[in-house]
Amino acid sequence: MEGRIHSTESFGTVDGPGLRYVVFMQGCPMRCLYCHNPDTWDASGGRLVSADDILSQYEKNRVFYQNGGLTVTGGEPLLQIDFLLELFSKAKGKGIHTCIDTSGITYNPPNEEYTKKLDELMRLTDLVMLDIKHIDSERHKRLTGMDNAPVLAFARYLEGKNVPVWIRHVVVEGYSDREDDLVALGTFIGGLKNVKALDVLPYHSMGEAKYAELGIPYALKGMKPLENAAAIKAKQKILNGVRLAREQKKN
Repeated sequence: MEGRIHSTESFGTVDGPGLRYVVFMQGCPMRCLYCHNPDTWDASGGRLVSADDILSQYEKNRVFYQNGGLTVTGGEPLLQIDFLLELFSKAKGKGIHTCIDTSGITYNPPNEEYTKKLDELMRLTDLVMLDIKHIDSERHKRLTGMDNAPVLAFARYLEGKNVPVWIRHVVVEGYSDREDDLVALGTFIGGLKNVKALDVLPYHSMGEAKYAELGIPYALKGMKPLENAAAIKAKQKILNGVRLAREQKKN
């Protein structure tokens, strides 16, 4: 089986624990206003590779990945679940730590065949990095073009499977920086038992030039990157929500 990928990175440092070999999968159904990889949207783009191709490249630098592993990101990697099953099955056979960086938007529990595959994939997955774009459904649609119900349901599914999760949230001024939304996001996260880390990232405009190259209008054109201090404040508000949820559980 072959998967369609956009590119790879040999020494990723922000895609899971330790140094990692990162595979950027091709295809994504979401259209996040701040997406810095619009060239991964097209599911028919990129190039075809086999699981063995990827693992062969991994083995070339395996000594550096002793405290790291393999991460698939995107695009949206769960669009290619059959390929991930083969890749992760072979990776676990080689003792490789596996991580999926996903938005969770493809979660579709009524599809029994999909759920069976997802159950097996989670058995082969050591960590999920779940990017929750927005806790409010309508504002999530404004930001990404899609409802957040599958994302939140996927988060609960991961809790049920006891899969370790790192939550990621990008703070975009005027879109995902309202205090009540940040606290509500924290309250949701605080209700999950399997969350191991929280990364709150400031909006940046590094992808704007890529939109110009592709001839795609950039919706946030002219917006200044968010200061790190603002992201730190936002994280504190989310953590306030986490504490609130945990206190409510105790009572």
